Amino acid sequence: MKAFRLDELEAERAANDGAYLQFIRERNMSVGLYALDAGSIDPQQPHAQDEVYLVVSGRAAITVGEETQSVARGSVVYVPAGVPHKFHHISEDLRVMVVFSPPES
Repeated sequence: MKAFRLDELEAERAANDGAYLQFIRERNMSVGLYALDAGSIDPQQPHAQDEVYLVVSGRAAITVGEETQSVARGSVVYVPAGVPHKFHHISEDLRVMVVFSPPES
């Protein structure tokens, strides 16, 4: 079994000075923790994989294609492969669990 604690994942991500920490990689999926601080800019480009975001903490808006939605703790967003998307108007430090299928390359 693989089991994780969000506080430990966040500490590992911060220690590695990166916005993203992949912590599961399997044949059909990968999972990571993505962090954007309040006021920051999301540098993402469209991905070749489908993805699901689960907002763990924070507040922001996300635009997927032409649609924009406010998100906060507990929000779940599906982004189809190849569709432009960005978090923006990040008003509270944002921590997001990201599931890619197939695994992010």
